[in-house]
Amino acid sequence: MEISEIVISGDTPGIAWRLPIFRFKGSDDAAPKVYIQAALHANELPGTALLHFLCERLRRAQGEGAIRGDITIVPQANPIGTAQSHFGELQGRFDLGSRTNFNRDFPLIALGDRQTLIDDLDRYPATERLKRQLLHMALGADLVLDLHCDDESLQYAYIDEAFWPEASDLAAALDMEAVFLADGESSAFEEAVGYAWKYEAAEKATRLPGRLSVTVELRGTRDVYPDMARKDADGLWRFLAGRGIVGDDTVSVEPFRGQATPLDNIEMIRAPEPGAVLFHRTIGDTVAAGDLLATIITAPGTEGGTIDLHAPQAGLIATRTSQRFARRRDNLMKIACAGPAKAARKPGTLEA
Repeated sequence: MEISEIVISGDTPGIAWRLPIFRFKGSDDAAPKVYIQAALHANELPGTALLHFLCERLRRAQGEGAIRGDITIVPQANPIGTAQSHFGELQGRFDLGSRTNFNRDFPLIALGDRQTLIDDLDRYPATERLKRQLLHMALGADLVLDLHCDDESLQYAYIDEAFWPEASDLAAALDMEAVFLADGESSAFEEAVGYAWKYEAAEKATRLPGRLSVTVELRGTRDVYPDMARKDADGLWRFLAGRGIVGDDTVSVEPFRGQATPLDNIEMIRAPEPGAVLFHRTIGDTVAAGDLLATIITAPGTEGGTIDLHAPQAGLIATRTSQRFARRRDNLMKIACAGPAKAARKPGTLEA
Protein backbone atom coordinates (compact mmCIF):
# COMPACT_ATOMS: atom_id res chain seq x y z
CA MET A 1 0.00 0.00 0.00
CA GLU A 2 1.29 3.42 -0.97
CA ILE A 3 0.30 6.36 1.24
CA SER A 4 0.60 9.90 -0.02
CA GLU A 5 -1.08 13.18 0.76
CA ILE A 6 -2.33 16.30 -0.93
CA VAL A 7 -1.59 19.53 0.92
CA ILE A 8 -4.21 22.25 0.49
CA SER A 9 -2.97 25.62 1.65
CA GLY A 10 -5.51 27.85 3.35
CA ASP A 11 -6.97 31.12 2.15
CA THR A 12 -5.55 32.88 5.22
CA PRO A 13 -1.97 32.81 6.54
CA GLY A 14 -0.73 29.85 8.58
CA ILE A 15 -3.40 27.33 7.58
CA ALA A 16 -3.10 24.15 5.53
CA TRP A 17 -5.02 20.88 5.32
CA ARG A 18 -3.62 17.44 4.54
CA LEU A 19 -5.60 14.90 2.53
CA PRO A 20 -4.28 11.30 2.90
CA ILE A 21 -4.53 9.03 -0.15
CA PHE A 22 -4.17 5.22 0.01
CA ARG A 23 -3.27 3.35 -3.18
CA PHE A 24 -3.15 -0.37 -3.86
CA LYS A 25 -1.43 -1.31 -7.12
CA GLY A 26 -3.11 -4.03 -9.14
CA SER A 27 -1.36 -6.83 -10.99
CA ASP A 28 -3.56 -6.76 -14.11
CA ASP A 29 -3.57 -3.65 -16.29
CA ALA A 30 -6.80 -4.85 -17.92
CA ALA A 31 -8.71 -5.02 -14.63
CA PRO A 32 -11.03 -2.11 -13.74
CA LYS A 33 -9.60 0.74 -11.69
CA VAL A 34 -11.63 1.91 -8.71
CA TYR A 35 -11.72 5.13 -6.69
CA ILE A 36 -13.55 5.22 -3.34
CA GLN A 37 -13.93 8.22 -1.05
CA ALA A 38 -15.84 8.90 2.15
CA ALA A 39 -16.88 11.87 4.29
CA LEU A 40 -17.05 14.48 1.54
CA HIS A 41 -19.78 15.70 3.86
CA ALA A 42 -17.36 15.68 6.75
CA ASN A 43 -19.89 14.78 9.44
CA GLU A 44 -21.03 11.64 7.58
CA LEU A 45 -18.73 8.97 9.00
CA PRO A 46 -20.13 5.48 8.26
CA GLY A 47 -18.07 5.43 5.06
CA THR A 48 -14.89 6.37 6.89
CA ALA A 49 -15.42 3.44 9.26
CA LEU A 50 -16.15 1.11 6.32
CA LEU A 51 -12.96 2.12 4.52
CA HIS A 52 -10.88 1.62 7.67
CA PHE A 53 -11.87 -2.06 7.73
CA LEU A 54 -11.71 -2.43 3.95
CA CYS A 55 -8.10 -1.21 4.01
CA GLU A 56 -7.29 -3.92 6.55
CA ARG A 57 -8.60 -6.54 4.15
CA LEU A 58 -6.89 -4.98 1.16
CA ARG A 59 -3.54 -5.00 2.94
CA ARG A 60 -3.93 -8.74 3.53
CA ALA A 61 -4.98 -9.23 -0.07
CA GLN A 62 -1.96 -7.31 -1.30
CA GLY A 63 0.31 -9.63 0.67
CA GLU A 64 -1.43 -12.57 -1.00
CA GLY A 65 -1.14 -11.09 -4.49
CA ALA A 66 -4.94 -10.90 -4.79
CA ILE A 67 -5.31 -7.29 -5.94
CA ARG A 68 -5.84 -7.22 -9.69
CA GLY A 69 -7.05 -3.67 -10.39
CA ASP A 70 -5.68 -0.39 -9.08
CA ILE A 71 -7.59 0.83 -6.00
CA THR A 72 -7.46 4.39 -4.69
CA ILE A 73 -9.05 5.14 -1.32
CA VAL A 74 -9.65 8.49 0.37
CA PRO A 75 -11.14 7.71 3.82
CA GLN A 76 -11.74 11.34 4.81
CA ALA A 77 -12.19 13.38 1.66
CA ASN A 78 -12.87 16.75 3.29
CA PRO A 79 -10.29 17.95 5.83
CA ILE A 80 -11.60 21.49 5.38
CA GLY A 81 -15.07 20.51 6.53
CA THR A 82 -13.71 18.35 9.34
CA ALA A 83 -12.09 21.47 10.80
CA GLN A 84 -15.37 23.41 10.82
CA SER A 85 -17.44 23.16 14.01
CA HIS A 86 -20.10 25.56 15.24
CA PHE A 87 -20.73 25.75 19.00
CA GLY A 88 -19.06 22.37 19.43
CA GLU A 89 -20.99 20.59 16.67
CA LEU A 90 -19.20 19.37 13.56
CA GLN A 91 -20.87 20.84 10.48
CA GLY A 92 -19.30 19.30 7.38
CA ARG A 93 -22.10 19.67 4.82
CA PHE A 94 -21.75 23.37 4.00
CA ASP A 95 -18.52 25.35 3.87
CA LEU A 96 -18.83 28.01 6.56
CA GLY A 97 -16.83 30.46 4.46
CA SER A 98 -18.62 30.27 1.13
CA ARG A 99 -21.94 28.78 2.36
CA THR A 100 -21.79 26.23 -0.48
CA ASN A 101 -22.50 22.52 -0.15
CA PHE A 102 -19.25 20.55 -0.22
CA ASN A 103 -20.99 18.10 -2.57
CA ARG A 104 -22.16 20.66 -5.12
CA ASP A 105 -20.53 22.91 -7.71
CA PHE A 106 -18.01 20.35 -8.96
CA PRO A 107 -16.71 21.40 -12.39
CA LEU A 108 -18.67 19.87 -15.28
CA ILE A 109 -16.10 19.02 -17.94
CA ALA A 110 -15.55 16.44 -20.65
CA LEU A 111 -13.09 13.66 -19.80
CA GLY A 112 -10.58 15.02 -22.32
CA ASP A 113 -10.30 18.16 -20.21
CA ARG A 114 -9.34 16.28 -17.05
CA GLN A 115 -5.89 17.88 -16.81
CA THR A 116 -7.42 21.37 -16.75
CA LEU A 117 -8.85 20.56 -13.31
CA ILE A 118 -5.42 20.87 -11.70
CA ASP A 119 -3.82 23.46 -13.98
CA ASP A 120 -2.95 26.68 -12.15
CA LEU A 121 -4.65 25.56 -8.92
CA ASP A 122 -3.38 28.54 -6.94
CA ARG A 123 -5.92 30.82 -8.59
CA TYR A 124 -8.78 28.98 -6.82
CA PRO A 125 -9.90 29.15 -3.17
CA ALA A 126 -9.19 26.18 -0.94
CA THR A 127 -12.59 24.48 -1.26
CA GLU A 128 -12.41 24.69 -5.05
CA ARG A 129 -8.88 23.24 -5.03
CA LEU A 130 -10.11 20.35 -2.90
CA LYS A 131 -13.00 19.63 -5.27
CA ARG A 132 -10.84 19.83 -8.37
CA GLN A 133 -8.22 17.45 -7.00
CA LEU A 134 -10.83 14.92 -5.83
CA LEU A 135 -12.52 14.97 -9.24
CA HIS A 136 -9.16 14.69 -11.02
CA MET A 137 -8.32 11.53 -9.04
CA ALA A 138 -11.74 10.01 -9.63
CA LEU A 139 -11.60 10.53 -13.40
CA GLY A 140 -8.53 8.27 -13.52
CA ALA A 141 -10.73 5.31 -12.51
CA ASP A 142 -13.45 3.22 -14.14
CA LEU A 143 -15.56 2.76 -11.03
CA VAL A 144 -16.18 5.61 -8.57
CA LEU A 145 -17.92 5.25 -5.20
CA ASP A 146 -18.72 8.29 -3.06
CA LEU A 147 -19.72 7.09 0.42
CA HIS A 148 -22.24 9.24 2.29
CA CYS A 149 -25.08 8.70 4.72
CA ASP A 150 -28.49 10.26 5.32
CA ASP A 151 -30.00 11.41 8.62
CA GLU A 152 -32.04 8.33 9.58
CA SER A 153 -32.31 5.98 6.62
CA LEU A 154 -32.23 2.61 4.99
CA GLN A 155 -29.14 1.53 3.07
CA TYR A 156 -29.64 3.01 -0.41
CA ALA A 157 -27.86 4.73 -3.30
CA TYR A 158 -28.26 7.42 -5.94
CA ILE A 159 -27.42 5.83 -9.29
CA ASP A 160 -27.50 7.48 -12.71
CA GLU A 161 -29.80 5.61 -15.09
CA ALA A 162 -26.82 5.34 -17.45
CA PHE A 163 -25.31 2.76 -15.05
CA TRP A 164 -28.49 0.80 -14.34
CA PRO A 165 -29.15 -2.14 -14.15
CA GLU A 166 -25.45 -3.03 -14.40
CA ALA A 167 -24.89 -1.37 -11.02
CA SER A 168 -27.38 -3.71 -9.35
CA ASP A 169 -24.43 -5.86 -8.27
CA LEU A 170 -23.25 -3.05 -5.99
CA ALA A 171 -26.75 -2.63 -4.56
CA ALA A 172 -26.96 -6.36 -3.90
CA ALA A 173 -23.46 -6.65 -2.43
CA LEU A 174 -24.19 -3.87 0.08
CA ASP A 175 -27.65 -5.25 0.95
CA MET A 176 -29.35 -2.05 -0.17
CA GLU A 177 -33.08 -1.87 0.34
CA ALA A 178 -33.61 0.87 -2.22
CA VAL A 179 -32.00 2.58 -5.19
CA PHE A 180 -32.88 6.09 -6.37
CA LEU A 181 -32.41 6.36 -10.14
CA ALA A 182 -31.21 9.82 -11.17
CA ASP A 183 -30.77 11.57 -14.49
CA GLY A 184 -27.21 12.63 -13.68
CA GLU A 185 -27.74 16.32 -14.31
CA SER A 186 -26.50 18.04 -11.15
CA SER A 187 -23.08 19.29 -10.03
CA ALA A 188 -22.70 16.75 -7.20
CA PHE A 189 -19.41 14.82 -7.19
CA GLU A 190 -20.71 11.51 -8.51
CA GLU A 191 -22.71 13.24 -11.25
CA ALA A 192 -19.75 15.40 -12.29
CA VAL A 193 -17.81 12.16 -12.84
CA GLY A 194 -20.66 10.75 -14.92
CA TYR A 195 -20.92 14.01 -16.87
CA ALA A 196 -17.26 13.81 -17.89
CA TRP A 197 -17.77 10.27 -19.19
CA LYS A 198 -21.04 11.05 -21.00
CA TYR A 199 -19.44 13.93 -22.90
CA GLU A 200 -16.20 12.11 -23.72
CA ALA A 201 -17.34 11.84 -27.34
CA ALA A 202 -19.06 14.39 -29.55
CA GLU A 203 -22.48 12.85 -28.93
CA LYS A 204 -23.71 12.49 -25.34
CA ALA A 205 -23.62 8.88 -24.16
CA THR A 206 -26.74 7.52 -22.52
CA ARG A 207 -25.24 4.16 -21.51
CA LEU A 208 -21.81 3.70 -19.93
CA PRO A 209 -21.06 -0.04 -19.74
CA GLY A 210 -18.08 -0.99 -17.59
CA ARG A 211 -18.19 2.29 -15.71
CA LEU A 212 -19.92 3.37 -12.55
CA SER A 213 -20.19 6.56 -10.51
CA VAL A 214 -22.50 6.36 -7.53
CA THR A 215 -23.39 7.99 -4.23
CA VAL A 216 -23.87 5.32 -1.57
CA GLU A 217 -25.96 6.29 1.46
CA LEU A 218 -24.77 4.10 4.35
CA ARG A 219 -27.87 4.39 6.56
CA GLY A 220 -27.86 7.33 9.03
CA THR A 221 -25.30 9.63 10.64
CA ARG A 222 -25.44 7.75 13.93
CA ASP A 223 -24.96 4.33 12.34
CA VAL A 224 -21.23 4.20 13.01
CA TYR A 225 -20.61 0.85 14.70
CA PRO A 226 -17.84 -1.72 14.27
CA ASP A 227 -20.13 -4.60 13.27
CA MET A 228 -21.97 -2.45 10.69
CA ALA A 229 -18.73 -1.10 9.26
CA ARG A 230 -17.23 -4.59 8.96
CA LYS A 231 -20.40 -5.90 7.31
CA ASP A 232 -20.37 -3.03 4.81
CA ALA A 233 -16.64 -3.56 4.16
CA ASP A 234 -17.39 -7.24 3.44
CA GLY A 235 -20.13 -6.13 1.05
CA LEU A 236 -17.80 -3.79 -0.78
CA TRP A 237 -15.22 -6.58 -0.96
CA ARG A 238 -17.85 -8.80 -2.63
CA PHE A 239 -18.49 -6.07 -5.17
CA LEU A 240 -14.78 -5.67 -5.90
CA ALA A 241 -14.38 -9.43 -6.28
CA GLY A 242 -17.40 -9.65 -8.58
CA ARG A 243 -15.96 -6.93 -10.81
CA GLY A 244 -12.55 -8.63 -10.97
CA ILE A 245 -10.71 -5.96 -9.00
CA VAL A 246 -9.70 -8.38 -6.24
CA GLY A 247 -9.33 -12.12 -6.51
CA ASP A 248 -11.67 -14.19 -4.33
CA ASP A 249 -13.27 -17.31 -5.81
CA THR A 250 -15.39 -17.85 -2.69
CA VAL A 251 -17.47 -14.73 -3.30
CA SER A 252 -20.91 -14.75 -4.87
CA VAL A 253 -23.41 -11.89 -5.09
CA GLU A 254 -27.14 -12.57 -5.04
CA PRO A 255 -29.43 -10.58 -7.37
CA PHE A 256 -30.65 -7.22 -6.10
CA ARG A 257 -34.14 -7.61 -4.65
CA GLY A 258 -34.70 -4.08 -3.41
CA GLN A 259 -36.72 -1.27 -4.91
CA ALA A 260 -35.37 0.89 -7.76
CA THR A 261 -37.23 4.20 -7.90
CA PRO A 262 -36.77 7.19 -10.25
CA LEU A 263 -36.18 10.48 -8.44
CA ASP A 264 -39.44 11.77 -9.91
CA ASN A 265 -41.23 9.13 -7.83
CA ILE A 266 -39.75 10.19 -4.48
CA GLU A 267 -42.29 11.91 -2.26
CA MET A 268 -40.60 14.55 -0.10
CA ILE A 269 -42.74 14.92 3.02
CA ARG A 270 -42.31 18.48 4.28
CA ALA A 271 -43.60 20.33 7.32
CA PRO A 272 -46.35 22.78 6.27
CA GLU A 273 -46.02 24.64 9.59
CA PRO A 274 -43.34 24.77 12.31
CA GLY A 275 -43.65 22.74 15.48
CA ALA A 276 -42.73 19.61 17.43
CA VAL A 277 -42.82 16.47 15.29
CA LEU A 278 -44.43 13.22 16.45
CA PHE A 279 -43.70 10.41 14.02
CA HIS A 280 -46.18 7.57 13.62
CA ARG A 281 -44.11 5.63 11.06
CA THR A 282 -40.41 4.91 10.71
CA ILE A 283 -37.82 4.01 8.06
CA GLY A 284 -38.44 0.68 6.37
CA ASP A 285 -42.21 0.90 6.77
CA THR A 286 -44.37 0.35 3.72
CA VAL A 287 -47.32 2.72 3.79
CA ALA A 288 -50.57 3.01 1.90
CA ALA A 289 -52.07 6.19 0.51
CA GLY A 290 -53.64 8.15 3.35
CA ASP A 291 -51.69 6.48 6.17
CA LEU A 292 -50.84 8.78 9.07
CA LEU A 293 -47.12 9.60 8.95
CA ALA A 294 -46.58 12.33 11.54
CA THR A 295 -48.31 14.89 13.71
CA ILE A 296 -46.89 18.38 14.11
CA ILE A 297 -47.76 20.21 17.33
CA THR A 298 -48.02 23.76 16.01
CA ALA A 299 -49.68 25.39 19.05
CA PRO A 300 -48.92 23.35 22.19
CA GLY A 301 -51.70 23.19 24.75
CA THR A 302 -54.41 24.64 22.52
CA GLU A 303 -57.43 22.88 21.05
CA GLY A 304 -56.77 22.03 17.44
CA GLY A 305 -53.10 22.89 17.84
CA THR A 306 -51.85 20.00 15.69
CA ILE A 307 -51.53 19.11 12.00
CA ASP A 308 -51.58 15.52 10.77
CA LEU A 309 -49.51 14.54 7.73
CA HIS A 310 -50.66 11.62 5.58
CA ALA A 311 -48.97 9.58 2.87
CA PRO A 312 -49.85 11.06 -0.53
CA GLN A 313 -49.49 7.61 -2.10
CA ALA A 314 -48.26 4.12 -1.26
CA GLY A 315 -44.53 3.60 -0.89
CA LEU A 316 -41.47 2.69 1.16
CA ILE A 317 -40.22 5.12 3.82
CA ALA A 318 -36.53 5.36 2.93
CA THR A 319 -35.42 8.25 5.15
CA ARG A 320 -36.56 10.28 8.13
CA THR A 321 -35.20 13.31 9.91
CA SER A 322 -33.72 12.82 13.36
CA GLN A 323 -34.84 16.30 14.39
CA ARG A 324 -38.02 16.59 16.41
CA PHE A 325 -38.64 20.27 15.77
CA ALA A 326 -39.43 21.32 12.24
CA ARG A 327 -39.26 24.73 10.66
CA ARG A 328 -41.76 25.50 7.91
CA ARG A 329 -40.97 23.40 4.80
CA ASP A 330 -38.33 21.29 6.52
CA ASN A 331 -37.89 17.85 4.99
CA LEU A 332 -39.29 15.12 7.24
CA MET A 333 -39.29 11.95 5.12
CA LYS A 334 -38.51 10.52 1.69
CA ILE A 335 -40.95 7.90 0.43
CA ALA A 336 -40.08 5.79 -2.62
CA CYS A 337 -43.26 5.29 -4.65
CA ALA A 338 -44.43 3.49 -7.77
CA GLY A 339 -45.89 6.62 -9.35
CA PRO A 340 -44.69 10.21 -9.82
CA ALA A 341 -44.63 12.45 -6.76
CA LYS A 342 -47.82 14.41 -6.17
CA ALA A 343 -46.01 17.63 -5.23
CA ALA A 344 -44.20 19.67 -7.89
CA ARG A 345 -40.43 19.76 -7.44
CA LYS A 346 -37.53 21.26 -9.30
CA PRO A 347 -35.46 18.72 -11.26
CA GLY A 348 -32.12 17.56 -9.91
CA THR A 349 -31.03 16.60 -6.41
CA LEU A 350 -33.68 16.09 -3.74
CA GLU A 351 -32.01 18.32 -1.15
CA ALA A 352 -29.58 21.24 -1.09
